[in-house]
Amino acid sequence: MLALIVTLFLPLLGAFAVLAIDKQFARGIRNTALWISAATFVVSLFLYFGFDQSNPDFQYVVKATWITSIDAGFHIGLDGMSLLMVLLTTLISPIAILASHDSVNKREKEYYAMLLLLQFGMTGVFVALDTFLFYVFWEVILIPMYFIIGIWGGKERIYAAIKFFLYTMVGSLLMLVAMIWMSSHVGELTGNGFTTNLLTLQEYAPTIAFETQKWLFLAFALSFCIKVPLFPFHTWLPDAHVQAPTAGSVILAGVLLKMGTYGLIRFNLDLFPQSSHYFADAIGILAVIGIIYGALVALVQTDVKKLVAYSSVSHMGFIVLGIFAMNPEGVQGAIIQMVNHGLSTGMLFLCVGVIYERRHTRELSEFGGLADVMPNYAKFLAIAMLASVGLPGLNGFIGEYLTLLGAYVSATTGIHSFSSTWIAILSATGVILAAAYLLKMYNGMMFGEINNPNNKGLTDITAKEFWQLAPLVVFVVWIGVYPSTFLNVSKESTNKLVDKIEQTVQVDNHAELSLPGEQQ
Repeated sequence: MLALIVTLFLPLLGAFAVLAIDKQFARGIRNTALWISAATFVVSLFLYFGFDQSNPDFQYVVKATWITSIDAGFHIGLDGMSLLMVLLTTLISPIAILASHDSVNKREKEYYAMLLLLQFGMTGVFVALDTFLFYVFWEVILIPMYFIIGIWGGKERIYAAIKFFLYTMVGSLLMLVAMIWMSSHVGELTGNGFTTNLLTLQEYAPTIAFETQKWLFLAFALSFCIKVPLFPFHTWLPDAHVQAPTAGSVILAGVLLKMGTYGLIRFNLDLFPQSSHYFADAIGILAVIGIIYGALVALVQTDVKKLVAYSSVSHMGFIVLGIFAMNPEGVQGAIIQMVNHGLSTGMLFLCVGVIYERRHTRELSEFGGLADVMPNYAKFLAIAMLASVGLPGLNGFIGEYLTLLGAYVSATTGIHSFSSTWIAILSATGVILAAAYLLKMYNGMMFGEINNPNNKGLTDITAKEFWQLAPLVVFVVWIGVYPSTFLNVSKESTNKLVDKIEQTVQVDNHAELSLPGEQQ
């Protein structure tokens, strides 16, 4: 329990520590933020090594009364799904901070405090077992991300920051209304009054009348689909990515988007299994559209950062597809792909940041022949690109394979999801398109003639940049070669969730087949 509390609160304490340092000591500010974030990652490893992978229930549970009148508490814990997300957060955060050391040179104290506050909020989302606490963490994240984009972003940073804030806020308000109604209704069912305890809601929410449950499902789903973002709610993402500083893009792609897919699993599937079954086809179709649309738009981009941003739209579609396959293959594939996307796309944004700091341009036409002058950079970019493509032996392959397998199995043998194998077949085209736009990008940047004389004197990867990218390479290869290290963490939690969905839907189907007088 202590390790979980430290993992959650150490970044928050770090933010206050950074603010307490005089702004003249810029190096001390940077190093304090880095070492606190790195220490948080080390502490989070104790969570992994102490975690019982055979236990599907929440572990490291901490519960304390907060607001008695609404039964809200400081209630946190981890199961296999949330543990992987916490580890991803604690890994990506110090890398993002390190990536900022040479690129951010104004208002550094506030900047690093915002990054640490962001890490605190993201971790809180993944460990909260109280809906009120979850909502607080969800909203806390808006503040630092808004300022990171709005103050330290590009030329159109204000527009991008406001767009990000408004999109997320609209979805959040709908989720809040659904949470309040559900907490009140479940309180009436239990006779214990209003409750925000997520475990209690998971037990009673599936019994809510189906017509009402559908509206609750949509309120939660809209909020989470905006955060993913799922087509057609994706338009805020390219602007946010392009205008954000490198660290902002890395955290946005690496962790923030996963809050949406995590919410779909933790809330939509777990609280509303019948409605999840009912809407699975519709969301599966939107996921396929997002996969293909994002890939096609990425294919025609001339700005390399915008290309990677649209690739995120495409790859996140695979995760949503796996979630709503609602079988072990699909959900496990979605969870590991959440980790994979954070690693490979985060690495791509780091590589974009490396070249932007040297040339201050992201136009593909400005590059060419960089492999000759930056051979080590070319190697790191190749690994990130091939991981995103889904090359066997790297992390992207196992995630995409499992999500596609889950979608196909659900279409052909499942009782609870996709009605057509075309959803699975069409989504596979996203893999082909990913290879097209990423190989085109790599070929244009790395090979051929040097298009601009300014490229001839570029320096290769520095030691600091090496340590940003090397840890990601380790996990990219590790997951690709031996994925069971990570799949086993979430296996039992996934099986428990899928069993709950299947049992609920089977009971519901039997009720529909019985005579009206026989229904209970």
